Amino acid sequence: MEHRIDSSEFKDSEIEAILDLIRRKKPALVDPEGNRTELPEPLFKMLVHIVEQMKQGRAIIMMPEDETFTTQAAANFLGVSRQHLVNLLEDGEIPHHKVGSHRRVYFRDLKAYADKRDAVRRKTMDELFDEVTKAGKYSSESMGDER
Repeated sequence: MEHRIDSSEFKDSEIEAILDLIRRKKPALVDPEGNRTELPEPLFKMLVHIVEQMKQGRAIIMMPEDETFTTQAAANFLGVSRQHLVNLLEDGEIPHHKVGSHRRVYFRDLKAYADKRDAVRRKTMDELFDEVTKAGKYSSESMGDER
């Protein structure tokens, strides 16, 4: 994949040196004639985020928001079956369009659905935790190793 940066391609010392540099001083681009151009703040913040993620051993994939996914790729992204994804599309849960007879989904719409789904899951888990705590079924002391 041409827009993928694998952190394993870098030495830890290289990533640490880059992080150290960008934390101390905002980097700039310098052309062959020596003209210096400061990185705009949004681009600088993105660079910092990328390097921090790489330090954690994560691979980075750059993708435009209007990138289209096939139904199988979209299902893989969401971690669901292709049929479940098709059901979500047909039910109007996720916007889609057709190219010929094939459904396509924009990355931005997948991301929006995933963010909404995850927020609902977090809220549900928080409510469940509150109920368990109120019922006296949870205490931090009881979380010892019970193997």
